[in-house]
Amino acid sequence: MSTNKKSPGSPQSLKITLKRSPIGTPQKHRLVLRGLGLRKMHASVLRPATDQVKGMIAKVGYLLEVSPQ
Repeated sequence: MSTNKKSPGSPQSLKITLKRSPIGTPQKHRLVLRGLGLRKMHASVLRPATDQVKGMIAKVGYLLEVSPQ
């Protein structure tokens, strides 16, 4: 019996979209984008809202658009 309810302990997910080009940004910022799974402009990925992901978003937030999912 499967239900689609999330348990209170499960992290929410975030929809992350690459809005600006990483051309001209520091290499470490480009590596963070790769770590998030963003390779092309306007590409979106779903990631869990963990502290690690939030830290990556904080580092390159000026290139991204983030919305709760």
